[in-house]
Amino acid sequence: MKAILGIAAAAALLVAGQAVAADETALAQKSGCMACHQVAVKVVGPAYKDVAKKYAADKNAVDTLTKKVIAGGKDAWGPVPMPPKGGNAALKDEDIKKIVGWIMTLK
Repeated sequence: MKAILGIAAAAALLVAGQAVAADETALAQKSGCMACHQVAVKVVGPAYKDVAKKYAADKNAVDTLTKKVIAGGKDAWGPVPMPPKGGNAALKDEDIKKIVGWIMTLK
């Protein structure tokens, strides 16, 4: 019985994790992030999987990258600059952090 409950709990966590990922993907799309970035393919900016790989060993990656997105920047991934808040001034800092957190889960 305990094993069944354990399996059910693990399945519930998996489904919840997938729902969160779907929410963050939708947030990234709605916010305009996907105009310059895709999950697996470089567009104007780097692929999100490449970002996750580059920062995988950085335990502060979410905070570091959130600050970078908020401030904007250039030359980290090539000559095309990223405007502050990814070009969406209305994007809330907490939503940026959610999106970056999702990016860091990509493999």
